Amino acid sequence: MNRLELFPDSTHITDAGLTIAGCDLSSLAVEYGTPLYLYDRLTLDASVLRYWQALARYYPAESGLIYAGKAYLSLAMAQWTQQQGLWLDCTGQGEIAIAIAAGVRPEHLLAHGVNKSPQDLAAAFEHAGTIVVDNLTELERILSLSAGRNVPELWLRFQPGVTVDSHAAIQTGQVGSKFGMDRETILQAAHLCHQHALPLKGLHFHLGSQLRDPAPLGPAISRTLDLALEMGFKAGWTLSPGGGWGVVYHEDELHQPDVAEYIRSIAESVEQGCRQRGLALPCLRLEPGRSLVARAGVAVYRAGAVKRTPERTWVLLDGGLADNPRHALYGSRYSALVVDRPAQPNEEIVCLAGPYCESGDVLAMDLALPRVEPGDLIAIPVSGAYQLSMSSNYNGALRPAVLWLADGEARLIQRHETPAELLRRDQPLPAAAIWQKK
Repeated sequence: MNRLELFPDSTHITDAGLTIAGCDLSSLAVEYGTPLYLYDRLTLDASVLRYWQALARYYPAESGLIYAGKAYLSLAMAQWTQQQGLWLDCTGQGEIAIAIAAGVRPEHLLAHGVNKSPQDLAAAFEHAGTIVVDNLTELERILSLSAGRNVPELWLRFQPGVTVDSHAAIQTGQVGSKFGMDRETILQAAHLCHQHALPLKGLHFHLGSQLRDPAPLGPAISRTLDLALEMGFKAGWTLSPGGGWGVVYHEDELHQPDVAEYIRSIAESVEQGCRQRGLALPCLRLEPGRSLVARAGVAVYRAGAVKRTPERTWVLLDGGLADNPRHALYGSRYSALVVDRPAQPNEEIVCLAGPYCESGDVLAMDLALPRVEPGDLIAIPVSGAYQLSMSSNYNGALRPAVLWLADGEARLIQRHETPAELLRRDQPLPAAAIWQKK
């Protein structure tokens, strides 16, 4: 794969360097500072269209898409999901608050989470159309909240006991996972729902992230359909086989996983399984998060120090672990281009690292680049998912600005954090207590 193919669809190389959606990256970095995150509207729209077309082609019953807010959520991204006809998956009251502020209607809002707090459930009851129930304790809390109130539709989260080929930290459906309920517990939960007339409408499972092979979804779907049969689901029920479809992060990877093949495999497994069991076809709702937004995002950093030693060349950037912990968490691989000379031949092997006090503060190891000097801008593609959403203020880091790029215009959708904002939550000790001894 060509390195440029990792970048958004609207990326071009001009005499001045890299542009996205007609916007010059060097100019944006000067205006908004670095680190800087960019989202390309053209790539986002194309990613959703591929899913809609595949669903229309391969699945004959009702279907829909749910954007997983944990991949990246802001007011602008939430608004975009509604323009595209997507539901929004929110984990907890914070994400729900963003969704409501963006105008997401309850029927398009789904509440997720493995350990929803009372505040999370209260927000879900008020604002969500659907709650995915992770465990019996949560279901009992829902029951206690339900008296005299309209209860959102409930889906039960099933742990199908299928392990996928992915990093252990992002596997979610295997036996012993912290997510969901096994068969016996699901049947208990279903009985409780029926006993108390709770609106049980569907089943959900999720096997993990960065899936590249749809084959394990077959057994998971089969076990879930067995449950649906035992639970007596009739017409109008929903099956959500999660998401997690992977994307390419580095040019050494062979090819981009095919969305159409992923949808075809799921659709055929559901159709065949329902036919064998005499089940009505469910509404099929998928949760593509990363595969919608990852490639639409680009992170731009400025090189500070460059350390060339006999063992290794370190290019030290002004961001890293605090805005992108994925390498530290999963050993994720990234590629990059030098913004003002992306077509220049590579001259050296470098490691891209950040400014933070951790040896794990690395973005890319052993990457071939042109000779990099202090002040150069480095663009890292496929930065749209699970980076900003997991960012932190480690070492007092300030979260970067985020721009929405479309039709030659850059719109600020999240401003650069300020030191004053870091202090806003803090409360000082009373002056007399600072030096007081017991």
